[in-house]
Amino acid sequence: MKIHLQTPRLILRQWQDSDAAPFIQMCADPEVMRYFLNPLTEQQSLAFMQRIQNFIATHGWGLFAVELKSSGEFIGFIGLHQHLEHYDFAPCIEIGWRLAKQYWHNGYATEGSKAVLDYAFRELQLDNVVSFTTVLNTPSEKVMQKIGLSKVKTFAHPLVPADHPLLMHVLYQIDRQSYLQAH
Repeated sequence: MKIHLQTPRLILRQWQDSDAAPFIQMCADPEVMRYFLNPLTEQQSLAFMQRIQNFIATHGWGLFAVELKSSGEFIGFIGLHQHLEHYDFAPCIEIGWRLAKQYWHNGYATEGSKAVLDYAFRELQLDNVVSFTTVLNTPSEKVMQKIGLSKVKTFAHPLVPADHPLLMHVLYQIDRQSYLQAH
């Protein structure tokens, strides 16, 4: 198992075959996926997992699988995702997370994201990290604030239909200099 980051309670690592079943279940859960256009099918989840694995294998970073140190349970992912197009703020590196609902409200997204953000600026030497979500997703927006990102703007997501309730998104960001001054 290739461990990339650790926190007091979490291991962030490369994906492994045993992550597939809980990942498929998480991405099919309508409550977990309520801020996305649709839950993912099994095939979509497996294809997404393969893309993530390949990206980490190639670049050494990405959307890491997260497991609890105490039990070894897969709880979701936290990490960095590269966007090369679609957004007026692209190219960019986004910090993001998705956790199975039984692990919500434990501070795991914040704990893991703080470690990823530190890694992004101290190890990867990134200049800027963004995060975005629908304006309806206040739990994720709170995580963005807790890890030190600042709101930049509200925007219409270019891949969401104009009449869809998830159209409007918030964009947060932090640059390396601001992060290092605060930490």
